[in-house]
Amino acid sequence: MLKTNIDKLVKQSVQGKIHHPVQRFPYRIDGDGVPNVLPATGGITYNVKVGDCAFGWTGDHVEPGVSIRNENKDENAALNLLACIGNEAIVISGDSKGAKGFVTGKHGGVDHVLIYFEKEDLEKMAVDDKILIKAYGQGLKLLDFPEIKVMNIDPNLFLKLGIKETDDGKIEVPVAAEVPPYLMGSGIGSSNSFSGDYDIMTLDRDEIRKLGLDKLKFGDLVLLRDCDNTYGRGYLKGAVSIGIVIHSDCIKMGHGPGITTIMTCKKELIKGRIASNANIANYLGVK
Repeated sequence: MLKTNIDKLVKQSVQGKIHHPVQRFPYRIDGDGVPNVLPATGGITYNVKVGDCAFGWTGDHVEPGVSIRNENKDENAALNLLACIGNEAIVISGDSKGAKGFVTGKHGGVDHVLIYFEKEDLEKMAVDDKILIKAYGQGLKLLDFPEIKVMNIDPNLFLKLGIKETDDGKIEVPVAAEVPPYLMGSGIGSSNSFSGDYDIMTLDRDEIRKLGLDKLKFGDLVLLRDCDNTYGRGYLKGAVSIGIVIHSDCIKMGHGPGITTIMTCKKELIKGRIASNANIANYLGVK
């Protein structure tokens, strides 16, 4: 059993409202220079949910479920920083008031927090409905592994991931896939990994298929090889990070499925174990 500081963590309210999709220009240019008109971020996405494949959608950076933000810049920064994957979310206004769901990701750039709700609740929601999140998880530590940073995940979900200590003094995490560092793109160089995400680049379809990454689903856990997310995002030989797929594949150069980091270490203290069920939908009971 991993020893943590869960009993010392603070649970605090953060809040946002369902954010209308924004489209400043009609076209999104793909990696071959072709302009496309496509749905993208924001709003309520009725037919895409955590557990679905992140590839194949006729869209760009599609966010499953509900996308929220706060129009006050500083308050939205706190929402994106403190909300953690797996946190309970509660609708507090509108026809679906009282409906409960959970956070599935944090999307940088557009600065949305993404939330899963059951289909019948989505049908009653509207843009501008307010959603409260019980933010819980930032500051989580593994007491026997101080060099491993944990972030962006609800501690109760963290304990469900099936992480094991190994005989050689490391931890082993079930993951759906491993991603090499040369495929990590948009978001590299960000100043912190406690909010937002960064993307797996997918323009080289042959490489993506060869590595089996075209099968990734929203909510999948992935291991990022030689990727350091301790104080920002970048390449470091031997570093290992674990993340969760939070938005869909993209058509834009340098982009692809987004990854919100939940664990990182500058040393090879984290191992991956390929497991077909390594997806938060399975741990949180999504039907």
